Amino acid sequence: MKYSDIDKRKKAFIFELDDVIYPEKDYLYQVYYLFAGLLEYTEFIDAKKTTNLMIDTYISEGKYVVFDRLKESLNIGEQFRSKLDNLLITAKLPLKLLVYKNMLNLLQEIVIDRKKVFIVTNGNPEQQLNKIKQTEWHGLEPYLTVYFADETFAKPEPDAINQLIKDHGLQRKELLMIENSEVDRLCAEVCGIDYMSVHEFL
Repeated sequence: MKYSDIDKRKKAFIFELDDVIYPEKDYLYQVYYLFAGLLEYTEFIDAKKTTNLMIDTYISEGKYVVFDRLKESLNIGEQFRSKLDNLLITAKLPLKLLVYKNMLNLLQEIVIDRKKVFIVTNGNPEQQLNKIKQTEWHGLEPYLTVYFADETFAKPEPDAINQLIKDHGLQRKELLMIENSEVDRLCAEVCGIDYMSVHEFL
């Protein structure tokens, strides 16, 4: 799927951030690397071992149990949970986050065609903003309008989309959501807007 294949009547495009614009693991793995360095410095635990354990847990069980498995395997104190949680929100990454190549092409074509680009993202607003600030946008920053859904009600609740429509004087038929989750699909359906899977572009 290419931009030229999309209905020309669409005037605005809505994207989630994680695993739509860029791979979320690119952020998480760098945070795990930084946290492993902290543990090595304070607890003398091998950083490479810690990083590998965190990544392996993320792959096999998901991000929400990473600290629990770390605590079980390395016998680290519960006080480090808040340190990881804080790092996940505020980390200064060693490397910029890179937009999926095909998504970068899509975003650039939308902007060249003078249409609107919105990021409507779930999750902690401070964390999501931190990710956005550390993404290599290739000059697209002035053309992005961001809504943090959690500031009202997280998707699939329609509040953020409804506010976007109101703020920018758009009609629902003019919008297209690029999604990668059941949450976004439900949100689009509730809002009465069209949606496409990001996998059609990647």
